[in-house]
Amino acid sequence: MRLLLAEDDAILADALSASLRKAGFEVEVAGNGAVAEYLLLRQNFDLGVLDLGLPLVDGLTVLKRVRAARPNMPMMVLTALDGLDDRVAGLNAGADDYLTKPFDFPELEARIRALLRRTRAGGATVQQMGRLSFDRDARRAAIGTESVELSPREWMLLDLLLTQRDKVVTKDRIAESWAVDRSESNPGSIEVYIHRLRRKLESSGLAIRTVRGLGYLLEQEAAA
Repeated sequence: MRLLLAEDDAILADALSASLRKAGFEVEVAGNGAVAEYLLLRQNFDLGVLDLGLPLVDGLTVLKRVRAARPNMPMMVLTALDGLDDRVAGLNAGADDYLTKPFDFPELEARIRALLRRTRAGGATVQQMGRLSFDRDARRAAIGTESVELSPREWMLLDLLLTQRDKVVTKDRIAESWAVDRSESNPGSIEVYIHRLRRKLESSGLAIRTVRGLGYLLEQEAAA
């Protein structure tokens, strides 16, 4: 499980990240809201843990922006603000859990694991990559909050590329996945569908790269 910990108190961030790594998590630390937002929107994390009192961009703003762009990512708030209005504001902004400081690490770990269990149980077939959310069970794809309309073969192609993310998918493998599909009377070539899918993923932060002589690779675009 890969976590993003956004905490501007360097001593606390070091202690928490060390404890989380010891508990078996992979942890990336952001010391301000701008870095936290950048990482959460451009890299893949299983969970974000945000302090609300972050410099440069406050945690509540980061939370709202990440929730709008990546609606399926679980987010936890850590904060010294323990008033009812503060908790309501955090939850309304999109937090899935809210833990006030000071706290004991075992409680934080237990809450993180519970949140990840709920996320897996409620959406085990949902994949997130870049700004793309892909729900196999519901057969829905979205970039941020905008739905992406896919033909049956585009759907199967994207599903295969996501399943084999960061690996080259050959044309033979794509053809095999389409072998039982007769839903499109004039299906066209694999290159045609790759071109269509590239256009539909333009704002997702993802790119389908042609690996000459081998096939295609779905990867996250490098930040400008």
